[in-house]
Amino acid sequence: MQVLGISGSLRGGSHNTELVRAAGALIEAGDAEFDVYDGLKLVPPYDKDDDVPDAPAAVAHMRAAIVGADAVLFATPEYNSSIPGQLKNAIDWLSRPIATNVLRNKPVTVVGASTGMFGAVWAQAELRKVLAATGARVVGGELPVPHAHERFDKDGRLNDPELEQALADVVRSLVEAVRPVSEESATPAA
Repeated sequence: MQVLGISGSLRGGSHNTELVRAAGALIEAGDAEFDVYDGLKLVPPYDKDDDVPDAPAAVAHMRAAIVGADAVLFATPEYNSSIPGQLKNAIDWLSRPIATNVLRNKPVTVVGASTGMFGAVWAQAELRKVLAATGARVVGGELPVPHAHERFDKDGRLNDPELEQALADVVRSLVEAVRPVSEESATPAA
């Protein structure tokens, strides 16, 4: 099983990127593989005129990364009470064409971190809504990580056992959302 992590933050030293990596460590501790998609900054602004079979290289790379994953974990910061523009832009590219887009029926989950006291809860809700509109299968509960600047140790690991357990629960829900589909397809027909 392959899980892809996408941080909605472009900032070096991002708390959401740390959160993606913390989730990845939990996923790899199980029986799944984990990769971090780090090309979000290269994705051009969505323009229907450019959305042709020979799409921009950064878009083709991002779509291929989604296709190659069995599930996707998104971590979003909160900008002005919503999703960062670059993350929304990427999802706009991924959502086309709507009937056959790379997110359709793909299990996804959303977590988020912020230095404020709410842990990006509004951005998470917005991102879950946008992903559902693309046809993605949004699974798992919210995981707000408030005061993120205090939640990670120097090695980028969560230093709060309750948060780490909550992240493990979200990760488990995502992995379990893939397993029934994989096991069903592996079962021979009678």
